[in-house]
Amino acid sequence: MDKTMYIDQLTRYDCPYFLGRPRRFGKSLFLSTLKAYFLGKKELFEGLAISELEKEWIEYPVIYIDLNRGSNDCLQSVKNVLSAIMDGYESKWGIVEKYDDLPVRFATLIQTAYEKCGQKAVVLVDEYDKALVNTMDKPQLHDDVRDFLKGFYGILKSMDYCLHFVFLTGVTKFSRVSVFSDLNHLTDISLDKKYAGICGISATELVENFEPEIHALAEELGKTYDETLFELKKRYDGYHFAKNSEGMYNPYSLLRTLAAGELKNYWFETGTPTFLVRMLKDIDFDLKSLEKDVKIPADAIDKYRVGSGNPVPLLYQSGYLTIKGYDARFNKYILGFPNEEVKYGFLYELLPVYMPKTDILTEFFAGDFIEDLQERNVEGFMIRLKAFFAGIPYKLNNKTEKHYQTIFYVMLKLMGQFIEVEQDSAIGRVDAIIVTADTVYAFEFKLTEKATAEDAIKQIDKKGYLTPYIASGKKLMKVGAEFSKTERGLKRWVIEEKN
Repeated sequence: MDKTMYIDQLTRYDCPYFLGRPRRFGKSLFLSTLKAYFLGKKELFEGLAISELEKEWIEYPVIYIDLNRGSNDCLQSVKNVLSAIMDGYESKWGIVEKYDDLPVRFATLIQTAYEKCGQKAVVLVDEYDKALVNTMDKPQLHDDVRDFLKGFYGILKSMDYCLHFVFLTGVTKFSRVSVFSDLNHLTDISLDKKYAGICGISATELVENFEPEIHALAEELGKTYDETLFELKKRYDGYHFAKNSEGMYNPYSLLRTLAAGELKNYWFETGTPTFLVRMLKDIDFDLKSLEKDVKIPADAIDKYRVGSGNPVPLLYQSGYLTIKGYDARFNKYILGFPNEEVKYGFLYELLPVYMPKTDILTEFFAGDFIEDLQERNVEGFMIRLKAFFAGIPYKLNNKTEKHYQTIFYVMLKLMGQFIEVEQDSAIGRVDAIIVTADTVYAFEFKLTEKATAEDAIKQIDKKGYLTPYIASGKKLMKVGAEFSKTERGLKRWVIEEKN
């Protein structure tokens, strides 16, 4: 796919840039393309948009800093990576005297590159925040890394007179006392609609560039071409990086799928930030709020403050949420899960955090529950559910009603891959509506100390949770259940058929 038209747009203006995108979204690929462009490698761009737009093809000295190298999990490892990178460029431009202070060394490198080459230098930084993200769950270490990087990156502003072009990529734009306080001259294009398609694959690009691969995948899956496109869309499409922008596919998962001929959650196989899911549990975050209408002020969506207790900006920047809409009245973005891969992959990541060391945590754990409901074996479903909660370690099981609801919510959402699961009725919010081929179930849960299973049944009737399904021709079942704090689990239940 040709993304080189963005190079022309970027280089029209004399300003440094920052681009934030989730991991594995093509930031490194675009940065390496910029590197080739600024090194004047015209032959690599033959037939691409930039070959018609660029006439001069000037070769600039390029300093490429890739912070994907090394572990980046402590300050010394960050310094080692940067030192190794500068060693190479210092040898290239004949710098013998090397300062102990890395920011000073960086400034000397930029100055020398400018003087030796007769052209201002280009600095490209890939994953500027890798070490900051890796240390987010270690406050003191995080602060140490941040303070160092603040001084290191600050050189880019003080050496501006030696720089032709600067481009930084990363996942998160940290707020408050961050590296960006010294880099306040950066132009952040992360939410700029003109650059919404700079990384990722649009629906148009997919069809124009991968038609043979889509046909091959369709044959492998035993589906039609259009059915396969639909599957790809619901699994991997749906990312929006600006208001009213075109949706983008996750390029990593999409390309892996086309290569392997199999639909899987490839993005999650590359690793997930475990501190993020632990944070959600520690702050007792309402997971159900992620389903829809997660609103965030426009000036907060691209900034994350460590210790703020609000994970929503980080969930957006990390790619777990994306822009679904914009409320112009209050200048707020509306966020949600971009697609099924992210939604279900994220929920699978949450299970071990909420329920460690349970024997039921397998990729196919929902299957037995679904079979019970499809066979209308509600009693078996509830017995299985009781055993499920009983398997949670003792110290975790003395929890609030919200804790039980959260676990049940995660289970339901994972079941939703295979059957219809809802939580909104026409009149109110029920704990769960589950729809199978011939039956509709309404579930309502109570804590014994507050109400009984019979009270739950009465609420289902009173609120009319099953009313929208009366004309469906399906059997309607009511299930009221009690959780007990003292007995630490599911205590008893009542099952009734609606007349």
